[in-house]
Formats: sequence, structure tokens, C-alpha cells
Amino acid sequence: MKNYTLLLAFFLLAISNLSAQDEAKYRSLIGEAEKLYDEKAWESSAEKYAEAFVALGNKGYINDRYNAACSYALSNQIDSAFVQLLKIAKGGHYTNYTHLLKDSDLSSLYEDSRWEEVKKHVKANKDKQEENYDKPLVAELELIFDEDQGPRRKIAAIEKEHGWESPQMKELWKEIEVKDSVNLIRVMNILDERGWLGADIIGGKGNQTLFLVIQHAPLEVQEKYLPMMREAVEKGNANARSLALLEDRVALRQGKRQMYGSQIGRDQETGENYVLPLDDPMNVDQRRAEMGLGSLQDYVGRWGITWDPEAYLEELPALEEKQKNK
Repeated sequence: MKNYTLLLAFFLLAISNLSAQDEAKYRSLIGEAEKLYDEKAWESSAEKYAEAFVALGNKGYINDRYNAACSYALSNQIDSAFVQLLKIAKGGHYTNYTHLLKDSDLSSLYEDSRWEEVKKHVKANKDKQEENYDKPLVAELELIFDEDQGPRRKIAAIEKEHGWESPQMKELWKEIEVKDSVNLIRVMNILDERGWLGADIIGGKGNQTLFLVIQHAPLEVQEKYLPMMREAVEKGNANARSLALLEDRVALRQGKRQMYGSQIGRDQETGENYVLPLDDPMNVDQRRAEMGLGSLQDYVGRWGITWDPEAYLEELPALEEKQKNK
């Protein structure tokens, strides 16, 4: 199973001085690899991961190394799978021992003697990482995370079965609003008392929880904590990708254009999705690369959108007018 959620720092293995162009090419190839994985074309997926690592001088992000190992394992390329896993395990960076043990994508590796070596290193990484954890706070944030994400995971299924305007969907959003209001009080207390804590103190999931709750907060709350998150990114205590999402959401709610294209709208009459008003669309991929994001086309393709910046420029006035009339 691809690993998205808990490795929030997205450390690079010995990468420095990346150009935006290198990062953009890397992210584009990673996007292709992930799409092939989703299509169960695992051998082709592994090849794309390999291309991405070569594009950065045989280096890569931890999550991407792990996901490459999954594609290699699923395509029965056992040696290559262990190469990827041992890089991130021996390097001391991969710590998600629980995910490693229950990931069925890696089951073809279990009988190999190298599997025990991987487990040993990852367990040691995890134990070292957690030495300085504030464990009561970690537990509290894990609960908040589940309360934030649990109801939202039901949205797609309810929409498919009952429709977006159905009573069932309205009831779900009532539940979400109640949980959000309670979670926001708890997270604001944490931020006000202790600042934006990094994964070294509250773990990757706890660190992500701070962002998720603020991302779902009212505008005035987002405006209050956006500078704190910017500073946290500079210190390595928050994820630049997440910051890009919050920057975009705040800008749009202030009546401005977003910068990274992360916010997607939906035409209620046609059901079509579109990129909400975006500043300087011709150079958006460069800005996205600077925040560690892949190309906009890879991103918006999840919503069935084809990205054409020139066509978008022509449509932008109409999109802004539509946004004003909401």
C-alpha cells in the first residue's frame, strides 16, 4: 500500500540545491508512477519511479522510495524492492513500523532473510524518533485526527449513493461541523500554548493534524495561524505542501487568486470540476515545484480536469465572476 500520510517531513536522501526544474521533472515522473500503481501496472510503475530517481542523480524522497518498493514487490522484483527499503531503513529516516508490518503490498518479501533486517532497522528508527515524543499530546492529536478525517471519509460513498444535496449528506456535514468546532478549540489551545510543534515532538500524524484542523477552520482563524505555519515550515516543523494548500484557501476566501492551484471548484449545474481562480497560470508549475508539489496537470487529473494554461487564461474572468456570485 502506498504510504502517503505519516512521513510528513518528506526528507530527501542526500539531496541539496534542487532546481525548480529538476523538482518539477521529478514530481511529474512520480505522478506517472503513482497513476500506474493505481492502475495495477506495477512493473511500469516501478520503471517510472526508477526514472524519477535518476532525474535527481539517483536520489529520492522517503515516501517515494517506499512506494517504489511496493511496486517492485508487487511485480516480483524482490532485489529491487529491498534496495529501496534498505536505503530508507538504514538511512535512519523511515520510521513507520506499524505500516510496514501490515502492508500487504510487501508480502512477497516476507520469506526473504532481508525482511528481518528491514524490520530491525525501521523498529530502531521508530524507537529513536519517539524518545522525545510528548506521548499524551500525541495520543490527543491522533484522536483529533480520527475525528477530523473519519466523517470526511464517508463523503464520497454518500454522494455516490444518495447525491450531494441529499438529506444524508446534509446530516453528515452537520456531524462534521460539530466535530470541527470541538477539535478547533483543542488545537488552538495547543498552538497558543506551545506553537506549531514538529513531528519530532508530536509525530507525523500529530503534525498533520494541526494543519488539517486549521485548514477546516473559519477564515479569521486561518489568518491568525497562517504566519505561524509559514514560520514552522522555515524551521522544518511543518510541511511546505500543506502550507501551499492553506495559502490557496486563505487567498480565495479573501477574494484573491490562489497561487498553487490546489483548490478545485465544481459547477453544480454541469457537475464539471475546474481550477478556482489562479494567479499567473503560465508559471504555476514552477511555484508548485518550489513547494514540493507535482505538476498541476498531475494534480487536477484526479478530478478529470485537463490543464491548459492558455485556455484557462481566457476563461479566468468568467471563473472569477462565477466565484463572486456564489
